Amino acid sequence: MDDLNALMQGFSTVLSWHNGGLMIVGILLGIVVGVLPGLGGPNGVAILLPLTFTMNPTSAIILLSCIYWGALFGGAITSILFNIPGEAWSVATTFDGYPMAQQGRAGEALTSAFTGSFIGALVGVLMITFLAPLVAKFALRFGPPEFFAVYFLTFCSFIGMGKEAKSKIVVAMCIGFVLAAVGLDTISGQLRMTFGAPQLLRGFDFLVAVIGLFGISEILITIEEGLAFRGKNGKIDLKIVFKTWATMPRHFATLVRSSAIGCWMGITPGGATAASFMGYGVAKKFARDPDSFGKGNVAGVLAPETAAHAAGTSALLPMLALGIPGSATAAVLLGGLMIWGLQPGPLLFVEQKDFVWGLIASMYLGNLSGLIIVLATVPLFAAILRIPFSIIAPAILVVCAIGAFTVHNAQFDIWLMLAFGIVGYVFKKLDYPLAPLVLALVLGDRAEDAFRQSMLASRGGLGIFWSNYLVGTIMTLAVAGLGWSLLGSLRARFFPRSPVESAAGPATRPLS
Repeated sequence: MDDLNALMQGFSTVLSWHNGGLMIVGILLGIVVGVLPGLGGPNGVAILLPLTFTMNPTSAIILLSCIYWGALFGGAITSILFNIPGEAWSVATTFDGYPMAQQGRAGEALTSAFTGSFIGALVGVLMITFLAPLVAKFALRFGPPEFFAVYFLTFCSFIGMGKEAKSKIVVAMCIGFVLAAVGLDTISGQLRMTFGAPQLLRGFDFLVAVIGLFGISEILITIEEGLAFRGKNGKIDLKIVFKTWATMPRHFATLVRSSAIGCWMGITPGGATAASFMGYGVAKKFARDPDSFGKGNVAGVLAPETAAHAAGTSALLPMLALGIPGSATAAVLLGGLMIWGLQPGPLLFVEQKDFVWGLIASMYLGNLSGLIIVLATVPLFAAILRIPFSIIAPAILVVCAIGAFTVHNAQFDIWLMLAFGIVGYVFKKLDYPLAPLVLALVLGDRAEDAFRQSMLASRGGLGIFWSNYLVGTIMTLAVAGLGWSLLGSLRARFFPRSPVESAAGPATRPLS
């Protein structure tokens, strides 16, 4: 009851004219940050952090957290309209969001993405509100073995649930692991596969990679097929928004599963990127028509967005309760709290109760305001689809180049972006999936660090991954899921279905 009273007091603080204005400004800035590839939520919050030094801590955290909400919503815009992920966790959104835009369903895709984002973030905020003490104790139990188990489960799930040939998924993932290994080895401090190039010391940034793999490659494919923007006839009005909302109840199970996956990944922390891929894979696994994924299925947009935003929101809990940032943005916010003289941890909820509950209240209002603002601008975003491709293609190239350059302010990253664009083009022509490569590139170094730290602690014994029920359960699920998928592939190879069964499909029923 005391916590609810404190939350109500937090709402009264946030709803002042000053803080309300900061909330709207922060959301608008965040949407711009999310739309621009290469900038992203962490960079946007870090760039604008100095603006808050003259504010009181409550107003400052409201502004920065709303920038975060806006970036979460904005990341889906370019993913759906141009197949250019604005954020790493928006990669999975492109799988079905972009085909929907090509089919003239941009409004439905954007509305679904924003709605899923709102629901996922809301579930994360509710969990922070009511389960903070329990979750904090649970997060303290995670060490390198548990982290590796989570990453391993993500990789195995993606292999097992992918519709492409398992061999192609594994090959793409292995290439991603190789690319993730380039640069400085964080465990030994040695350089790996830099070939004397100082630009490769920091490795391949995943934002540069995804801009090239998805954005540049799509432009090359479109030029090859003909200078036509296939989604140019997309139109939208409020009827589409309300019609899309009316279909949400049929996706209730997908929203629940994705929210649970996102909260789990945010707390552990597995990260929003892993959550989006796992949410997408699980949704496809339980779908009645898994073959429709990748061709414009609404569930393929809802699942990754809901999971990613639930993870992004949940990542703030370890930061507040333990002082352990669960994401890059949370790390930036952690630095801001320390600059303002606040020490994150269990005592923060006791010594700075007004600040904490004001922040939680701003999460509720910022998430709701973000949904309203971004939906109000949906017609503007959908209108982009009616611009001729001959005009929009150079603009996309410029945006991609700016996004790649912004990451490290290096011209070399632009050349890397073009190189990854060629790789993405080749992959698409050979029908190799890009998603496993990106997943391995993003999470490969983290998984490697967690694995090697575990091996050092156990002196090379793999038993550490079954040393307690928590890590043992996660590893068993991962191995079982991978083994089941491999058995299914072997069965399909050595015991193929008859032509009659294949023609009939998975199930037939008489016509009424």
